[in-house]
Amino acid sequence: MSASEDRLRNLLVRGLEGESVAYLRFLRELSAFLRAFLKRRLAGLPDEVEDLVQETLIAVHVQRHTYDSGQPVTAWLHAIARYKLIDFFRLRSRQEIHNTPLDDEPELMAESDQDAAEARRDVTKLLAGLPDRQRLPIVHVKLEGRSVAETARLTGMSESAVKVGIHRGIKALAARMRDDG
Repeated sequence: MSASEDRLRNLLVRGLEGESVAYLRFLRELSAFLRAFLKRRLAGLPDEVEDLVQETLIAVHVQRHTYDSGQPVTAWLHAIARYKLIDFFRLRSRQEIHNTPLDDEPELMAESDQDAAEARRDVTKLLAGLPDRQRLPIVHVKLEGRSVAETARLTGMSESAVKVGIHRGIKALAARMRDDG
């Protein structure tokens, strides 16, 4: 077994036995371990590494009771990190499909200039009823085709808040349209 395997295993086992200082040290060392593991796999997406490290740390904490002390801790940790990585890529794939700007889909646009102008007025009117924390992410990401990261920088919101704003805004718009229809 490697030195990091022994050290991580020892700290986790001691932490599971109630030694809080050992558990905190385990989480700190695990953060560095995960950061290195994920940086290699997300080389082109450095902004996503830290979010994924945090999500994996939470998953490890929640699933700590499933660790079998007779097994290598790094194998258990790699499995959890891989699942989080797979979830990340699945979500990213779905978001790319849903974040296609409307301008890139000509069949979605109105048939005539007059219809297009009316549609723009309707969308503007619908969006005007939303709070900024929902309206701005929808405008920037869904209508202008900007990335979530770019929208977060423009609005001063976190990336998570941008995603939540889009979700809640679209939900509010759908509810409003159902009520009006």
